[in-house]
Amino acid sequence: MTSREPMASDGEVLDESTSWSLLAQAQVGRLAVCAPGDIDIFPLNYVVDDGTIVFRTAEGTKLVEVVMTGRIAFEADGVDAEAGQAWSVVVKGYARVLERFDDIYRVADLPLVPWNAGPKERFVRITPEQVTGRRFRVPPPSSGRS
Repeated sequence: MTSREPMASDGEVLDESTSWSLLAQAQVGRLAVCAPGDIDIFPLNYVVDDGTIVFRTAEGTKLVEVVMTGRIAFEADGVDAEAGQAWSVVVKGYARVLERFDDIYRVADLPLVPWNAGPKERFVRITPEQVTGRRFRVPPPSSGRS
């Protein structure tokens, strides 16, 4: 898709370029991984790097599941209250743990700081196969709505 479709009552389909621009503005996303017999979703902070997504993680469930499956879905969204719009972008693709020193040194310089105090010494890069985005109107708050 090379251009945006007009916003209808059910929203606007975003082109890939706009979707990447919105992803680059967000700070938190959700990583979905299909583990054997289950599906896990992990919130994480990330950065966009040259058409990919990079995040840091520690040894544990998230890292094990990424290594085991490789195939992932990633989603981020945001709201522009002043414009009365919200957006959501989904990336489907593959995640791989960075193991080569030159790859690790390069991403170590990205503005990617863990939010919790624990060590997050492993870097993972998501390479997309598909990027889809939507933007939609958010109704103004009403005192009569619950």
